[in-house]
Amino acid sequence: MQRITDLFFRLAEFTLVTMLALMVIMVFGNVVLRYGFNDGIISSEELSRYLFIWITFLGAIVTMRDNAHLGLDSLVRRLGLRGKKLAFATSNLLMLGCCALMFYGTYKQHGINASTRSPVLEIPMSWVYGVGYLTSVAMGLMIVAKLVALARGHFRESDLIQVQDSEDTAQPHIKGTPP
Repeated sequence: MQRITDLFFRLAEFTLVTMLALMVIMVFGNVVLRYGFNDGIISSEELSRYLFIWITFLGAIVTMRDNAHLGLDSLVRRLGLRGKKLAFATSNLLMLGCCALMFYGTYKQHGINASTRSPVLEIPMSWVYGVGYLTSVAMGLMIVAKLVALARGHFRESDLIQVQDSEDTAQPHIKGTPP
């Protein structure tokens, strides 16, 4: 199972890099065409917008796996073990609820998006906004796995803090001293 998970995340990261590269090429190419030749490729603007949506959602999935989302941990750090477990379970249950809402919202909007076509590329908008399915399911599965691990007691106390304040990770640099 771990191999499948690792493969999924490697594929997601490769897809993110590819989409970002395509987006940069299309936007830069369009800028050159507009200022240099007074012309442009209309479809590249629309496709860049849609790639940005997918990059945002896929990036959220990868970021969640790495526990790299921003958060505030000052209260949780002060709690005892039982309080940290309760906060961990509560926050993960709330996130699972958000994933369910995202999936439900994407599902409710799917019919409209499937029958609506994009203005320039004329692709069904369900291809653009269908990333909500992937994101909600992937994040939901990660959250369920965390909750199962918590129930089995497979977490150390330090693992119960899922995010860190950015201040804690920043290294201060004083002028004149080596970084």
